[in-house]
Amino acid sequence: MKDLREYLNKEISIVIDRPLGSKHSEKYPNHIYPVNYGYIENTVSGDGDNIDVYVLGVFEPIKTFTGTCIAVINRLNDTEQKLVAAPFGTNYTTDQIKALLEFQERFYKIEIIRPENYLEFNPNLPELSVDNLEKSLDFYKTLGFKIEYEREKDKFAFISLGKIQLMLQEIAGPNKWDLAPLSHPYGNGINFEFDLDSISEVYERAKNSEYKITFDLEQNTYQCGEKKVTNREFLIQDPDGYLLRFAEEK
Repeated sequence: MKDLREYLNKEISIVIDRPLGSKHSEKYPNHIYPVNYGYIENTVSGDGDNIDVYVLGVFEPIKTFTGTCIAVINRLNDTEQKLVAAPFGTNYTTDQIKALLEFQERFYKIEIIRPENYLEFNPNLPELSVDNLEKSLDFYKTLGFKIEYEREKDKFAFISLGKIQLMLQEIAGPNKWDLAPLSHPYGNGINFEFDLDSISEVYERAKNSEYKITFDLEQNTYQCGEKKVTNREFLIQDPDGYLLRFAEEK
């Protein structure tokens, strides 16, 4: 199957064959397109036809479109990938794309691929003061985190694992945000819960590393309002003592 990531962030021109508001076919008259949908001429997709493209950000039926490719829809249980385009200078979050294309992509298991330099900031972003940034990065990379960007002069790093995001800042003298002297373990009294679809890979990475698991793998059930939620989870401390809880819902 042709990898369509080469189109990301590129200008593409599309012929619209299913305008916004049109039916999928006479066979499926109730399947209405809430977005414009078309193809790139003289291309070949996994199904042998032209590469298909969803067009977002245009709110009337159109015949042609030129804009930027902002994502690739990779169907994990199909032979085809599709592109997502938007007007120049317009972008959508991954969750927005998923919601807008649910009308059709709900029938498939998909992943939404974004450009390498694309980053969505979480509304809740902890910044951890650390003694040694290099040692902290070695720990987090061991667990599978990646560095999104660094400010080397400031000894600062922004790291992520899936949708989990953390900022790490090496301590360099007095900081106006430190309301009291720091002492190990840092963050005593708090643990950061990181929810993943599966914790198996992170757990195996931790188990096979030099770092000690603080509370080993266990299954716990919590009352959440009117329902009970069961998590499979383990906890580990980073080099500064911050307690991290990795959990998956059963």
